[in-house]
Amino acid sequence: MANIKKDFTHFNEKGFAKMVDVGAKKKTKRNAVAFGRVLVNKETFALIKSGGMKKGDVLTVAQVAGIMGAKKTSDIIPMCHPIMINGIDLDLVMNEKDLSIEITASVSCDERTGIEMESLTAVSICALTIYDMCKAVQRDIVIKDICLLKKSGGKSGTYIKK
Repeated sequence: MANIKKDFTHFNEKGFAKMVDVGAKKKTKRNAVAFGRVLVNKETFALIKSGGMKKGDVLTVAQVAGIMGAKKTSDIIPMCHPIMINGIDLDLVMNEKDLSIEITASVSCDERTGIEMESLTAVSICALTIYDMCKAVQRDIVIKDICLLKKSGGKSGTYIKK
């Protein structure tokens, strides 16, 4: 571990994990948008659409779970700083052509560090909740394409996925 490059901010000089000190950074407006999708079969898609899943309204529960997940990001990802989130918008779209639920999470804050992990966590927890609520009907549900689409603010500026 002693050969860790100095560029890696999450390691100390001995090569052990550390949480980066962001105390000297200025607070700036930051936004992040993440995306993911859940692939289901026709039967599961129809049950979600009709509200016929035994555990309840899949999309509403998943949306709330995603919001809760974003708020708890620093509790479950070791090196993430607790962030005061300004807002979270989770959009779920049922794509009948692909038999998928497309999830987009937009998260914003005024902080010293980025909000990307919160948007990615929102999408991940939302997708996992869809899986959990539908697994009694279908075991081969696929969660895929979780990625950061866009982020803005902070020292590194704007990123847009190509």
